Formats: sequence, structure tokens, C-alpha cells
Amino acid sequence: MPGIISVKPVVLPAPDRGDDLQVRVSAPLTGTNLPIVVLAHGFGGSMRYYDPLVDHWAANGLVVVQPTFLDSRTLDVTPADPRYPDIWRFRVRDVTRVLDDLDVLLAAVPGLSERVDRDRLAVAGHSWGAQTVGMLLGAGLAGVEGAAPDPRVKAGVLFAATGFGGDDLTPFAQENFGSFMSPDFAGLTTPFLAVAGDADQSLLGKRGPDWFTDVYHHGPGARALLTLFGGEHSLGGIHGYNAADTTDENPERVALIRRTAWAFLLDALGVDDVPWKQVRDEDLAPVGRLDLK
Repeated sequence: MPGIISVKPVVLPAPDRGDDLQVRVSAPLTGTNLPIVVLAHGFGGSMRYYDPLVDHWAANGLVVVQPTFLDSRTLDVTPADPRYPDIWRFRVRDVTRVLDDLDVLLAAVPGLSERVDRDRLAVAGHSWGAQTVGMLLGAGLAGVEGAAPDPRVKAGVLFAATGFGGDDLTPFAQENFGSFMSPDFAGLTTPFLAVAGDADQSLLGKRGPDWFTDVYHHGPGARALLTLFGGEHSLGGIHGYNAADTTDENPERVALIRRTAWAFLLDALGVDDVPWKQVRDEDLAPVGRLDLK
């Protein structure tokens, strides 16, 4: 694997947040005109997560920027904290802050500022992170004034993005999370790849694994859906090597996910369309299936 460099934490002052924003920046040791991907972790995670994706992407020409959100277990923000009800809002603001302060983050890696292409910018996220970055792609919330896509973001990848809210949520989820777990995908117009496991049964949703494909079927920007056969919510273990909480550990699944997402991003950002064409032409069974729009 080609060499990479990773710097953490790079700290962005955030006085309105209560805790400064800690970020990890990973990049290939060589190369120019490098695209940038902001990767958002799921509930409880941090900038230290998703090495199986980050290592592969950075080794193959992507700069990966990972903020640590307030729900991270490393920060211990409890439900008693006055910020807790608005954590989903802080998440979106954190990604926006990362985009606003990219020059500061890139400067933390010697020589990287001169090697990136700031116009080739994408976002990716897993679970709650998928909802977070989805809002920068144009997704809104039902009953709330719609959000416009951030024009700086040219593409996205949504891993295990939760589906519609309302009656599709369990009573517990409706009572505790209904205010932000009610997505409106009508404005999600920025090109994106959705990734879902066909054995992902949420404890928050009443429906089966098809709930995680709502974003593909109803988001106008959807370009493809990668379905992982037997994949549960961790999609084979994308959040960490040998992670104890992985319920469906499967290296082949992870390898397909990271390669497909990488190929999609290269194509969507106008870097190289060949890897994406190769993936589209492959028979991905028995690991998964790729549907295209």
C-alpha cells in the first residue's frame, strides 16, 4: 500500500460549541491535485474511526478529513448537557466549519496545501454521519424549511443512511429522536452513492432493511445503490479493524465498499472515470450488488 500521513488532532477553535473541534487529516505522501473527502462518524464515534476506509482512500489519492462530533464517547457529553438536544445541529455546523477552515486543516500536514484541489470536494458519512453530511448534499427535515445544498460539495457517499421518519419509526424513536429523524430527501440533488446492508435491522425503525434504501429511491441526486449481502449496520466492519462491536465482520464486504466508494468519488469529482466503469461492469456477487440510476 502506498504511504500515507495522518495528523491528529488538528484543533479548530469553536467557542460557540463548548468544546473546540478536533479533526484528523490523512493524505497520500505523494500526488497533486488531490480531491478532499470529509468523513462523518456515526453515533459515539470519533476521528479515530473508519481506518479501513481512510487507509485505502488516502493510499489511493484522496485527502480524508474527519471531525469529532459532540456525541463522541471521547467527549462524554451526556443527555443532561444543555447542548444535547441540538447535537444534530452541531454536527452539521461542525462539517460546515471544517469546510470553512480547510486551509487551517490542510496546513497541519507539511506541503499538503499546495497538493490539493479545493474544487474537488466530497462528503461521506456512516449512520448518523450519513444524515449529517446528507444535509450538506441538500437533504432537509420534514416540517422544517428545506436546506440548500452546499455549493462547495460536489458529491457524497451515504453509508447506512436511515430512512423516513414518522410512522416508520418505533414509538421510542418518535418520542426521543423524531425531531431530526424525519428526513426530507426531495432537495438531495447533489450526486451520491448509497450503501446499505440487506440484513441491517434497525432498533429505531419499524421496517426491515429496505428502510436504509429510502435515500436512494427518493433522493434525486442518487446515482447508485451498493447493497451488501448479509451486511448489518457496520457493513462488515467499516468503522475499525477487528472492532469488538462489529456484528457482521467480513473483510470482503469492507474491501468492496471502500473500493466502490473510492471509484464513485473519483468519477463524480471528475478525476478518473475508469475505476467506476470497471465496478459497474463487474458481477459483485456473492458479496453484493450495484444498482444504477
